[in-house]
Amino acid sequence: MQVILLEKVVNVGNLGDVVKVKDGYARNFLIPQKMARRATSSAVAEFEAKRAELEKAAAEKLAAAQAQGDKLSGMTVTISQKAGVDGRLFGSVTNFDIAEALSKQGFPVEKSAVRLPTGPLKTTGEFPIAVALHTDVVSEITIAVVGEAA
Repeated sequence: MQVILLEKVVNVGNLGDVVKVKDGYARNFLIPQKMARRATSSAVAEFEAKRAELEKAAAEKLAAAQAQGDKLSGMTVTISQKAGVDGRLFGSVTNFDIAEALSKQGFPVEKSAVRLPTGPLKTTGEFPIAVALHTDVVSEITIAVVGEAA
């Protein structure tokens, strides 16, 4: 299916690109999320009329994400969980826990923005984590997991 992108989509294209994607991806994800529209001649003409407005909105989103990313970079977040004597946690620290801790410190982020490449954290210690605030803005933070007595 041919779609016109209304914002930058990772591994697909940039704002305004007319790309061919699988029907299900367009129908079930891109179009409902308002990331794309079907690339009909009327939709392309309508997009060209609104292009400046959409580019301005995208630039504002990027600037806001960069500002938040600068504040977030190098930050250390401490999360305490119940742990055994050997440092293994009873349970784990997930991206939801990290997003919640960041929100409590005044940095509201979606849990999907927290990148845990090796999966949930299951031991105490310090771990470098990436937080993707925007497709072009990724901040590195440190998560310090401390154990509570069981």
